[in-house]
Amino acid sequence: MRLLVKRSSEQVKGQIAVPTSKYHAHRALILASLAPGTSRIVGLSNAQHIRHTITALRGLGTRIEVDGDDFLVHGGPYRPLRSQVSVGGAGTALYFLTGLASLASSPVTVVGPKSFPRRLIGPQLQALSDLGIDLDSPTGGPPISVRPRRPKGGHARIEGILSQWISGLLMVAPFATGPSAITVEGEFNERTYVDLTVRMMRRFGLRVDVSANGRRFDIEPGQCPTPATVVLPPDVGAAAFGLAATALHPADVLFRGLPALPTDQLDHPEADLLDIVAGMGLPMTADPATGMVRVRHDGIRLRPARIDCRAVPDTLPALSVLGALADGTTVLDNVAHVRLKESDRVEAMLQLTRMGARIEQRGQRLLCHGVERLTGAELSSFNDHRVLMSLAVAGTAADGETRLTYPNAYRGSYPRFLEEMNGIGLNMSVEREREREREREPERTPDRSSTRASAPALAAPAN
Repeated sequence: MRLLVKRSSEQVKGQIAVPTSKYHAHRALILASLAPGTSRIVGLSNAQHIRHTITALRGLGTRIEVDGDDFLVHGGPYRPLRSQVSVGGAGTALYFLTGLASLASSPVTVVGPKSFPRRLIGPQLQALSDLGIDLDSPTGGPPISVRPRRPKGGHARIEGILSQWISGLLMVAPFATGPSAITVEGEFNERTYVDLTVRMMRRFGLRVDVSANGRRFDIEPGQCPTPATVVLPPDVGAAAFGLAATALHPADVLFRGLPALPTDQLDHPEADLLDIVAGMGLPMTADPATGMVRVRHDGIRLRPARIDCRAVPDTLPALSVLGALADGTTVLDNVAHVRLKESDRVEAMLQLTRMGARIEQRGQRLLCHGVERLTGAELSSFNDHRVLMSLAVAGTAADGETRLTYPNAYRGSYPRFLEEMNGIGLNMSVEREREREREREPERTPDRSSTRASAPALAAPAN
């Protein structure tokens, strides 16, 4: 199958419903699972990665229910239902739950799909061992065998390459039998993600002391989290694709759920994205009736920008698309760690050159020399949700047709992506393999049904 994207020349118009933040959902669900009692997570997320986290928590014995538009999490000690707990394709669940599996009442093996061996988790496993967690991983990744024993605490040092390593250590440290100190060494990427983890821990009554330079975390032993009610905010990272689409086409689009607030008032680790796209010339105003972000213009040529990707790594794919069509050279700095995500996202976005873009990598920089037009091409999404959605948006501004592999990858973080994009007038559809076969065999009666794919309805995960 392929995702087929055709050029859109008309104004994009209507509304985009911004989903709730999966960054917050992962952390809130996991911390709620550890808090004896009932927590309420307000705002469902149907993202596949969140569903993987819920499945893993249920495998550890946590009862999670759906109550209207909320999750009810009945937390307490982990009593695994089986010896293996799968985190599916959710990298965040892998990094966060591996250490916490040591709190279970019986041994647990954390497993994932075959693609997970490329996940760089070895340094985190060493740091977890330094805190006294009894684990074993012959391959340096899943499967990871974790035996029941609370961490003893101590001093763990970890490179600041990926924030999930640090967050995973922070989440398990309060349950140690002795005090813990976690020190971040080297370059510290994604600080805002770690800040979110600390804030969320404090919401559940867990105490973390952070040094003045933000590199050392001291955690008291023997803590017990308390239940909480957490309202999930809008996901700025998901809004990035709608914002990119409205930047590339004349637009009149309301971003429902995304309040028009100063960046420092938005509770999201990638809130800086809004300042970045505004600086590139995207006109965003507060809709008078709703107070939400509205983008309205008759066509613009974006200005180039210089962006530090240590702060907004997950938006690199969308920003590289905007840079490819800006009036000048956009510089994306400090991109090395972005190569360690679901795919090598730097290499993946260099595919824009097949569409006529002028993009090059120089060391830790990605240089996007803006061009006026793109041309459709055959591209790979590498089964990476952000790569797929970003290249699809690029395809709407490219002459001809763009075809992308793994057309359903968007479901990992943004299940309604196709519906929302088509709803504002873009042209994206999923080509079914059987329809391709019919095209190769013209003697058959052609299938006259529409090939446009319906996005999955927002449904609650099964109990």
